[in-house]
Amino acid sequence: MGRFDRAKANIRRAYEAGRASVRARRNEVEPFVEEPPPADPGPEPVHVVEHASTSSRDDLEVPTGLRIAAAWGWRLLILGAIAFYALKIVNILSNVIIPLTIALLLSALLGPLVGVLVRAHFPRSLATAIVVLFGIGAVVGILTIVINQFVAGLPQVSDNAAQGVQDVRDWLKNGPFHVTNAQLEALGNQVQTWFTSNKGKLTSSALSTAAATAEALTGFFLVLFSLFFFLRDGRKIWNFFVGIMPPATREAVDYSANAAWHSLGSYVRATVLVAFIDAFGIGIALWILKVPFVFPLAALVFLFAFIPIIGATVSGAVAVLVAGVTVNWVTALLVLAAVIAVQQLEGHVLQPLIMGKAVAIHPLAVIAAIAGGLVLAGIIGALVAVPLVAMFNTGIRALNSRRREIAARLQAESSA
Repeated sequence: MGRFDRAKANIRRAYEAGRASVRARRNEVEPFVEEPPPADPGPEPVHVVEHASTSSRDDLEVPTGLRIAAAWGWRLLILGAIAFYALKIVNILSNVIIPLTIALLLSALLGPLVGVLVRAHFPRSLATAIVVLFGIGAVVGILTIVINQFVAGLPQVSDNAAQGVQDVRDWLKNGPFHVTNAQLEALGNQVQTWFTSNKGKLTSSALSTAAATAEALTGFFLVLFSLFFFLRDGRKIWNFFVGIMPPATREAVDYSANAAWHSLGSYVRATVLVAFIDAFGIGIALWILKVPFVFPLAALVFLFAFIPIIGATVSGAVAVLVAGVTVNWVTALLVLAAVIAVQQLEGHVLQPLIMGKAVAIHPLAVIAAIAGGLVLAGIIGALVAVPLVAMFNTGIRALNSRRREIAARLQAESSA
């Protein structure tokens, strides 16, 4: 037998031995083990999906939507109560809060001038005093010019007003209404009777006006002193306020407040520039049309320009009315056209160009802020409402942007 035949025989024997071992394993009998009968499973358990907000099984019986609505409801009620009492406190302390707010706005406007003098090696107290005195001098000078022009032009206005009343009487008599002299005299008697019957109310109004004047003088001095200390020690006051905040929030509060302060300064300075351009444009139109009280009306336009939307309308209406009373209604229509042209230039060119996106506020927010300011604090509230909204808007947006930057940086570090 050759080598090839022996190898073939060995492979066959190994194959048959493997098949025999497999047959032997199959023929083995496993021992029988009796299994216990299955236990009665009972009723099928009810699986209840619990929520993290549930504190007891009673909460599980309330629908999820109702639980969420109730949670929102009581939180909103608490926030509403806090806002209500906060507004009551603001109303009670309005004689203090309003002057402080005005001083804050003025310090945002005049702060860069103090910085210029300090960089010129002036002591900070001296630089602050110079800026405050300069501001007072400018206000007093403008008021002096306005009062002098008003006093000088008052006789002309009286004559024109009397002539205007006579023109109205003639029109009522000779116009389409054909009012008789007896009816005009009866109308005059009714007006006189009204003034006589309301003499007590008019007197009380005069007394309340005197009290309001005293409050205005007190507020003026409070604005003056607050402005001085805001300009001189504003950074120290803010650092003290940040120091009493919780340590974890100090950096975020300081960051958002600095952004809001820069936005407030930009808003106030841009508003002053826009108001000056409005006053200059309308003043030039009044001077060309030879309307009296050019400077007082331009000053009125400048002051009312700080109240968005409403201020321009009111000051423009006053300018048109003065032109109609002192000159004629053709001139009044020309003044109206000039006012509309200046307002269109302001709304479509100056506001977007000068204000920029840093203090951009939606018109609905502007209207709501002005209405709220009028309800809470009158004309002063309308004056300060929009810049405060702009400041808070910028501060919140800066805080959210900072949080996103920190989250992105942490994610990049963790992925690296």
